[in-house]
Amino acid sequence: MGTLDAARTELGLVVLYLNKAEARDKICRTIQYGSKFLSNGQPGAAQNVDKSTALARKVFRLFKFVNDLHSLISSNPQGTPLPLILLGKSKNALLSTFLFLDQFVWAGRTGIYKNKEKTELIGRISLFCWMGSSICTSVVELAELIRLSSSMKKLEKDQNQTDEHKNEQYLNKLKQSNERLLALIKSSMDIVVAIGLLQLAPKTVNSRFTGAFGFITSLISCYQLLPCQTKR
Repeated sequence: MGTLDAARTELGLVVLYLNKAEARDKICRTIQYGSKFLSNGQPGAAQNVDKSTALARKVFRLFKFVNDLHSLISSNPQGTPLPLILLGKSKNALLSTFLFLDQFVWAGRTGIYKNKEKTELIGRISLFCWMGSSICTSVVELAELIRLSSSMKKLEKDQNQTDEHKNEQYLNKLKQSNERLLALIKSSMDIVVAIGLLQLAPKTVNSRFTGAFGFITSLISCYQLLPCQTKR
């Protein structure tokens, strides 16, 4: 009976996870970039999966720009330095613009909007916005890591002979630091993905390279959305 209850609980967590539109989007993103890595830009089944999944993901993102628009006009936690606030707002503005323009790209690629040249131009502009938001995220996460490190060192000094690893405040900051580090790795790798999609360095960041980095960042996103991670 205990085994059945445990299985029911685990299955309930899976259902909870898959009920999130964001989680389904990131699973599709994993498939998309995994297919891009396998295809290496060559025609075939893998490239077809890459293109069809990329188009399907745009449906998940319809009107999603509202989320970052809301974050843009929301207040920041007290004590946040002004440069970090400005960087955070820039990230929200760029990401919201990316998601807004992405809707026109979806309309163009599904045939609703007929101008192919303008669709491609809007697509490139939107990707530059995404790359810009990833750069802002990387800088913010790096700055927050430095702030956390400084705070943790201060706690270590204040505790003297007390074991810092038994201190709840210290452990909480350590957990935040690990989460920030993971977010920094993800956003930094996403910059490379954006460079690959924009073909800014085609000889260095080719289709396979872009696919590999995109696949890894997708797995990180899937991990970040796990119930045990979101309940922090």
